[in-house]
Amino acid sequence: MGEAERPSTGDGAARIAVIGCGHVGLVMAAGLAALGHDVTGIDVNAELVERLNDGLVDLHEPELTEVLRQGLDEGRLAFTTRYEEAIPRVEYIFLAVDTPQTMAGAADLRNIRAATRSIAANLNGTTPIVVNKSTSPIGTGETIEEILGQAIEGQQRVPRIVSNPEFLRQGTAVWDFFHPERIVVGSRSPEDARAVARLYAALPGEIVVTDLRTAEMIKYVANAFLATRVSFINEIARLCEQIGTNIDTVVEGISHDPRIGNHFFRPGIGYGGSCLPKDVAALRYIGETIGVATPILSAVQETNTVAKTSAVRRLRARLGPLEGRTIGVWGLTFKGGTEDTRESPAMEVAGLLRNEGALVHAYDPAVALDHGRVPIGFRPVLRDTPLEAAAGADALAILTDWPEFREVDLGAVRDVMAGRVIFDGRNLLDKETVEASGFAYLGVGRIPTALRRRRYDL
Repeated sequence: MGEAERPSTGDGAARIAVIGCGHVGLVMAAGLAALGHDVTGIDVNAELVERLNDGLVDLHEPELTEVLRQGLDEGRLAFTTRYEEAIPRVEYIFLAVDTPQTMAGAADLRNIRAATRSIAANLNGTTPIVVNKSTSPIGTGETIEEILGQAIEGQQRVPRIVSNPEFLRQGTAVWDFFHPERIVVGSRSPEDARAVARLYAALPGEIVVTDLRTAEMIKYVANAFLATRVSFINEIARLCEQIGTNIDTVVEGISHDPRIGNHFFRPGIGYGGSCLPKDVAALRYIGETIGVATPILSAVQETNTVAKTSAVRRLRARLGPLEGRTIGVWGLTFKGGTEDTRESPAMEVAGLLRNEGALVHAYDPAVALDHGRVPIGFRPVLRDTPLEAAAGADALAILTDWPEFREVDLGAVRDVMAGRVIFDGRNLLDKETVEASGFAYLGVGRIPTALRRRRYDL
């Protein structure tokens, strides 16, 4: 979004603190400053804060650096590690801290609890509206209110709590901030909810005002449904492979129905990232704790696991035992356009290949810039170009949908590879072009050439 296009709130500017400067918090802080608000980002990582104040962004997020630097240059945005500098002077506090998944599947609220206690310790008699932006279980707003109440009991009124779930997609988060489809705000007080909604007054999108728990539930249901669509189409893709029909044509045929559409209907090796896996797990966990069975969510998780193991099975079926085989891997992040490897299906497939004794040579555009983004327990041979990852490989596995993989010269890939197999785990390449270049092509739900005329007696 160009600078001239960014709306401004003008005289409606508010003083805001955003706690947590990760993907969500940083986009929120920069975006709110671009709307004309006075914003202070708070994070416990002193090195991160220093880099942000220097206008340096480590995230692979288009236009984020430009928006952040605009806020810094215009004096509407700053970052600090010190709660005492920001909290007493603000009208709104946005909580945007991580809520990772526990072993049991629940969302881990330790960061929210710690941030809330730090807020309470630095209010100095003020009563700002505390806005929970973190994805957290139904009832978290009440938990925040309880922690604040216990911490400041007998001293002052407890700040009001509003839930304002985020719907930002990594890789397009800045665009999503300025072009929301809906803005959900939930509170015990409709007035407080509308006050938070007014912070976004210059933006499009429907305003949905609810109570606290409903706002929290909307976020979980949205992500769980998107995960369900991904798992559904992956299951249908595997069926297409066996029946001899083409998943691309199937998706095209059904997507013309406006009740269905084509969003999140791209077959592949499963969903991943920091949101969908943990939100499906958390919603299941909530159901289990209150005695409500969620068999659909269970099936979604199981199907997502099968999508990854199926990739390895198909390579094994083509190559034979994978022990000692060299597999070139293109892509380690959970999707193209982000540096995030959390819950990445590409990482999981690469790990499964290694578990079977394969030597994995991997390349990813984001990871190539910073090998430290790969977890310590995962040790493929990291390469700096796609051709280097393919060199000497018995098969090439495309596991992340980076657009640049479409542009690689397949003739050059063929010349450096030892084998002639490409597993396209994201259906990124044109099948006929790959086969014309001398490769055996394995897509997801796409008909193998040998099966095009296969007949089924169903």
